This record gives sequence, C-alpha cells and structure tokens, in this order.
Amino acid sequence: MASETTISEHSPLAEERHDRPLRENGENGTRERAIDPERTSETTIAEERPTLSVVVPTLDEQEGISECIERIESAFYELDIDGEIIISDSSTDRTPEIAREMGARVLTPDRPGYGYAYRYAFAHARGEYVAIGDADTTYDFEELPKLFELVAEGEADMAMGSRLAGEIRPGAMPALHQHVGNPLLTKFLNVFYGAGVSDAHSGFRVIEREALDSLDLTSDGMEFASEMIMAAGAEDLEIREVPITYHEREGEATLDSFQDGWRHVRFMLLNAPGYLFSLPGIGLGTLGVLVMGAAFFGVGIGGFVPGIHSMIAGSLLTIVGYQVAGLGLFAGIAGNPISAPSDPLTEWVVERATLERGATFGASIFVLGGGYAAYLFVQWVDSGSLPLLAGDVLAVTAIVLGLQTVFFSFFMSAIADR
Repeated sequence: MASETTISEHSPLAEERHDRPLRENGENGTRERAIDPERTSETTIAEERPTLSVVVPTLDEQEGISECIERIESAFYELDIDGEIIISDSSTDRTPEIAREMGARVLTPDRPGYGYAYRYAFAHARGEYVAIGDADTTYDFEELPKLFELVAEGEADMAMGSRLAGEIRPGAMPALHQHVGNPLLTKFLNVFYGAGVSDAHSGFRVIEREALDSLDLTSDGMEFASEMIMAAGAEDLEIREVPITYHEREGEATLDSFQDGWRHVRFMLLNAPGYLFSLPGIGLGTLGVLVMGAAFFGVGIGGFVPGIHSMIAGSLLTIVGYQVAGLGLFAGIAGNPISAPSDPLTEWVVERATLERGATFGASIFVLGGGYAAYLFVQWVDSGSLPLLAGDVLAVTAIVLGLQTVFFSFFMSAIADR
C-alpha cells in the first residue's frame, strides 16, 4: 500500500510538520519532499567518505521509516554535506525494503538488541560524524542541523536533543515517563556520572567519530542510551543540548517501561560501585562504630544511654558496612566499571593494599580480638560471674573483622594479582 512507503498528503503528520515544498510523483500520485535527485544520490551513497553517517535502528517501523529518511535527506540538503543513512534492521515487516528503495544502506545485525543494533552499525559507519535517532517519527530529523553544527564547529564533542527542555507534543510521551521516569533517571545519571544533562535518555544525538570510538560501548539493550552518556562523562567529553520537539510515534511502541527502566537503573548502579557499595558501606560501618563506642563507654545520647542491645546492633552495622565496602573495592578492581570508586578511603586501599599487608592487618585485628576474648574468659573463670557483655560483643566483632580482612586480602590478590 502507498501508506507503507510514503507520507500521505492528508496525513496529520504531513499537515502538522511538513513545512518544505512538496512535489507530485507521477508514478503513484503521492507527494514527497522536494529534494534534488542528484543531491539525494550523492548524499545517500557517497563513494568517498561522507561527512555524516546517520544510524537508525529499526524493528518493524514500516509506518515511519520513509518519513524519517526523507527528513534526513532534507537535513543533508540544508547542511550541504555528503552523508549516508544506515538502517540497522531487525524487522519482520517491509521496513528494510522501503529503506533500500529510498537509497539507504540496510544492515542486519547478527543478534538482537537496541544497543547492539547501534554498535553493529557503528562498525560500518564511514562518516566523520555520527548521528543517531529512532525511526518512529518521534524525532524530527530536520532538526538535525542544530545538533550537527554544535559538533562540527567544535562547541561540543556530542550534541543531544533535549525533549524535556523543548516541546513534547500531546500523546508523544506517557505522563509517567515525562514527569517521573526520565527526570529521575536523568537525576541519577547526573549525580553518579556528572553528565550535567536535562534529558539523559533522548535518543537524538550527534557525536564526532573519534569521540565515539573512545567510549568503548559494550551494552546490547536499551541501557545503551545511558552507557553512552556515562562513558562520555567518564571521558570528560563536552556534551551540549539543544531543545527539540518530540512528536507522537508512528507504529506500535516496543518499549517496556518498567523492564527497560530497570535495565537503565541496574546498568547505572553496577557501573558506579562507589555509590552502590563503597559509600553505603562506609556510612553503615561508621554508624556502627559510633553506636558501639557509645554503648561500650556508656555515653548518653539525648538522655538515652545505649546498652547491650545497642552494642549488638552497632556490631552488626559495623560488620555489614565493612563487608559492603569490601564489595565496592572488589567491584572497582575486577569489574572495570565506567565510574570506579573515588572516595579517599577506597583509593587509599587500592593504591597500597597487597596480600601480605592485608593479611597481616587482618591477622592483627583477629589476634587483638581473640586476646581480648581470652582475657574476658579468664576473668569469668576467676570470678565465677559473667564478664561485661559489651566486651564480649567487641571481641567477637574484632575477630570477625579480622577474619574478613584476611580472606578479603586473598580474594583481592586472586582477582587483581597483588
């Protein structure tokens, strides 16, 4: 049907968004954007290295792919540059046929995944700059020049279209995404990685090729959008945003709000062990030591004098905090995260820790705890009465921490060859 390959003259999108001259197509009576055919062939299949490669992943996007390609060609024409359009396609409908008919390069990734579709296409892109965007007409590729010029003129390493700073058309984005999901995920990403963006999950971006190669992207799923910003922040790349208009999509949505949202959160946390492990562990351990100290020495807090139950609670907090902080250390050493732990304590341990030093330190704590426990036992035998219970808790805590340190040291040596 004609609706599969062209934008009807009377479609809402044509009436609302087509502001360029249209011309009659004598073969099928439909109307298309007026683009110089010589310019189209020159920019779509450039024999020499193109200036800009536009990569578009597709999954059953036959309703919107033709309009997207038209708008990309229009952007090339406005910028007066040679460009190529790469469709990274995993569709079961007519999307690849439509794209090929319109002169785009169509690639078929050898495994599924939104992020993998991009990474597969990046390996084939030839442009000095790379642009990305979706094929569902939500992003207007005629706004591409605004992003491209920021990067091409050296004002940014990567430019992004910000939907939240621009305009979101009615029905284009669910209210939960607009007011909760995207702002919250963006806040997480800015706090964890210092990205400083307003719309971290906008999929409309332009980046210099060398900068893209420096990111070393690895994710296959929807978390690719987060990884790209996280890695750019870790590489200290200059990221600039441009307000854009976000439109209602053509075709069926493939996004799973909660599953894909969780993938983003999980990816951000796993690549920021300092926030996931180190800081919570240090906080718990510090609180535990303070509670134990107050209980052991009988220090009142606002009229409350902590007792043996507080001592036990403090011991548990100290042990758990120590173990969680240790996980942060191991994740930073073995996991090669995008954002390694950077707190002073973790950095100090990473720089100086060896198997011998760690095992010696752990054994010393164990001996001190064991010695104190032996002293309390002798007191109990001599006096016939139970010793100070807080002292027992302190001794056991030291013994456990000592053993943990010894085994932590061997484990660290196994994963880091220290």
